[in-house]
Amino acid sequence: MSQNRPARAAVFSAGSWGTAVAKILADAGTDVIVHARRSEIADAINTHHRNPGYFPDIELPAALTATTDPATALDGPDFLVLSIPAQTLRTNLAAWAPHIGDDTVIVSLMKGIEQSSHLRASQIITEVTGLSADRVAVLSGPNLAREIMDGRPAAATVACPDEDAARRFQQACHTPYFRPYTSTDVAGCELGGAVKNVIALAVGIASGMGLGDNATAMLITRGLAETTRLAMALGAHPATLAGLSGMGDLVATCSSPLSRNRTFGTHLGRGLSVEQAAAATRQTTEGVKSAEAILALAHAHDIEMPITEVISTLLHEKVTLAQAAAALMQRPPKPER
Repeated sequence: MSQNRPARAAVFSAGSWGTAVAKILADAGTDVIVHARRSEIADAINTHHRNPGYFPDIELPAALTATTDPATALDGPDFLVLSIPAQTLRTNLAAWAPHIGDDTVIVSLMKGIEQSSHLRASQIITEVTGLSADRVAVLSGPNLAREIMDGRPAAATVACPDEDAARRFQQACHTPYFRPYTSTDVAGCELGGAVKNVIALAVGIASGMGLGDNATAMLITRGLAETTRLAMALGAHPATLAGLSGMGDLVATCSSPLSRNRTFGTHLGRGLSVEQAAAATRQTTEGVKSAEAILALAHAHDIEMPITEVISTLLHEKVTLAQAAAALMQRPPKPER
């Protein structure tokens, strides 16, 4: 990236979070092109500076452009920012990989674990593209897309083994309303982001059942404990889980009605089936897709994750809501750790 020109970023794709990060980057002075699957979305961004699929009321920066052609989007960006469902990453990235430049850093916004392999997004990226881990970064934190589109203050962590790459992306997305920090703990950031979605499902269920604020606080606190146990077993630093991509993301996702995972859980807690909750939520809910894979990781490393285990069982409709709540409350008493 030359010091004489702005950074360039390609954002795949034009969903709610991808659009929000594209806006952040453009507001930070980065040249941004968005890859949209649907031509009507790309046309609306280019012509009207709006994304009618997600934020029809928000005007996007005029310099932000869009295309449906991945080769055009990948013509020389410094950063390829991926914001697609974790379960479709492998297939999509295989198609895009031939167009990725030799110096492009890939930045993952994804907060899920692949069901078939139990791999994190950064691991899938290196596996599919053959790139070194130093070329792959993660952006994660308490970032509700709607609030960011409204210009409300937020912060996040940019994690990459290459500290210089993390700092370059930090500079490319630093605005008056969005404050990025850097880290080298990719595993901690990714696991914090993935497991918090499952905990948010549990909090939503508790809310839908009317179990009260004490139950919510219990689930958030014990959810952080099991997230930290798993992350540390996989090489993460405990401080990461106490930071923006750990506790920060967990609190935001569990507390806000803007959270799709919490909303999905609330539907379940009110008696909807998994299929009915999916129809009512209408957007990708990574916790539903990742719960079983996260639990498999926990079993492989002999880590206790009781909330994740109950949620995984509930999502497969093997227990009732009452049985799920009882399973958590009737566990043997033990020291807090």
